[in-house]
Order: sequence, then C-alpha cells, then structure tokens
Amino acid sequence: MSEMAPLLDARGLVKSLGGKRVVDGVDLTCAPGEVLGLLGPNGAGKTTSLRMCYGFLRPDAGSIRIAGHDLASDADAARRALGVCTQDDTCDPDFTVRGNLQQTGRYYFPRIPDLRARIDELLDQFGLAEFAGQMPETLSGGYKRRLMIARAVVHRPRVVFLDEPTTGLDPQARVAVWELVAGLRAAGMAVVLTTHYMDEAERLSDRLIVLQSGKVRAHGAARSVLGEVVGEHIVVIPSATPGTDRVLAWLATRGTTPATILANWHIMLDAAGLAAFVAAFPDLRYEVRAPTLDDLFLALAEERRP
Repeated sequence: MSEMAPLLDARGLVKSLGGKRVVDGVDLTCAPGEVLGLLGPNGAGKTTSLRMCYGFLRPDAGSIRIAGHDLASDADAARRALGVCTQDDTCDPDFTVRGNLQQTGRYYFPRIPDLRARIDELLDQFGLAEFAGQMPETLSGGYKRRLMIARAVVHRPRVVFLDEPTTGLDPQARVAVWELVAGLRAAGMAVVLTTHYMDEAERLSDRLIVLQSGKVRAHGAARSVLGEVVGEHIVVIPSATPGTDRVLAWLATRGTTPATILANWHIMLDAAGLAAFVAAFPDLRYEVRAPTLDDLFLALAEERRP
C-alpha cells in the first residue's frame, strides 16, 4: 500500500487563525484503499487541516494534491475527486432521501453518468432503499449518517473525508458505519477519518497521524504511535494504596507524574522504566497492561500542561 502513489498528498500545511498559528508544517498522505486516522485533542489542528485539504480554507503555505490535481491551480478537477462528510447534519430537509442524493449529484460537472442507477446502487449499498421516499427528519441518527456518507460519494470520488462520522450514534449504528467505511476502502478510495472514539480509530485505520498544537506529534501504525508517545506499558495503582507517596517521589526523579482516572493512577512506562519500577517497589500491588489510544490522549494532555 505504501508504494502506491497517494491520492491525497498534502505537504507543509500552515494556517493561522485569529493571529495564532493553528497548523504548523503538517504533511498528510493517503493511498488508494487506505484509511488514515487523524487524531489529537481539541485545538490540535485536525479540523483546520481537513478544511484546507477539501478546499474550505486556503493554506497560508504548503501544497495539496487530490488524485494528482493541485487544489490551488486545478481546483475544479481536485474538488471533483473528493467527497466530504462533516460531523454536522447537512441533510436537506426539503427533499426525500432519494431527492437528497439527486440534488447532490446534480452539483457535479461533468455530469455523473447514469445518475439514477448510481443512486439506486447507493440506496441499496447503504441500506436506505426502504427509506428512499421518506424525509431525512424521519430517519434515526444512524440512517441520517448513512445518507450523509452516501451523498459524499455519489460522484465516485477518489478521496473521502469523514469528520467524526459516528458521533452520537448507538453501538449498533456505529458498527454499521464501520462496515460502510470498510466498503469505501475496499472500493479503492482513500479515506481520511477523524474520531474521538479510540476503538474506532484502532479498528478502522491503517495508519494514524497524531496532531498536537498544530504539529505532527507521531505517525504510523497504532502500536508504533503508542510506543512513541505513551510507552510500552501502563501501571495502574489505586491511589489509596499504602506507600503511594514513595511512588510519587520516585516518579518525580524521572520528571513525570501519574495520570489520575477516578480513584486510580495510570503510570506510562517503557520496558526499562517498568523494570526499574518493579525493582523499586517489590511489595507494591499494581496492575500492568498494554497502552490504548485513550492513554495516548492522556499523555498528550500531560504534555500540554505548563
């Protein structure tokens, strides 16, 4: 996959808003049949980066190519090759489910060949056929999201941007959207996904890019990203455990503090750090587990502290 020419190729993106640089030298690439997960805490620059990539914002510096077309100099061709599904409900309340797809399809030039057949195909693929004559307001949240993704791909784009595609959905609806994303990947599209659900990012993404304060903090497969930012192990200790004052003192010598979740401390350590911890506290009771992407967000929050 990595040897294929990327369908999204954004280099050196820079953007300032309100006098503050919110994106600072970000590179984003995504190949055919790949899902790229874009992660980071609020304010990290994710949405601004996406908005530059799909043409809503003009970058202060950098270049963006969509399916080989420069977004600055060949904007029409680049936009024809991309699809966007934002996290907001953008269904047109004046048209039925089928009408929403028809109206969206009519926006594109050159015209979509066999638009009616394409819409029938999408209604079937996205499980919307039985609702084709209904108004979007009558749909559940999960089916509204299906309609929005279907609208984003009605013109057969090469690159699809999905911004928080399952926010607010119940578990069953989330899984249904995951299946749709897997179908887009199987169709050879490049899919760029933002999400705050860490299980979703790990299940769907072939690669992750983690943004922090407008810069790329880490990138690669989920395991390598976790190792780079978090470490290899998480030590979990109830904060009321006797002797934890000694743990705080030991951590202070290493320039770190535990993350606190409810009544537990979560301590992020690499292999050498875990070995030193075990040697320092042979009689302490604790749990050791592998890190998750939730731990990654905790680590980023710790990095942001002054």
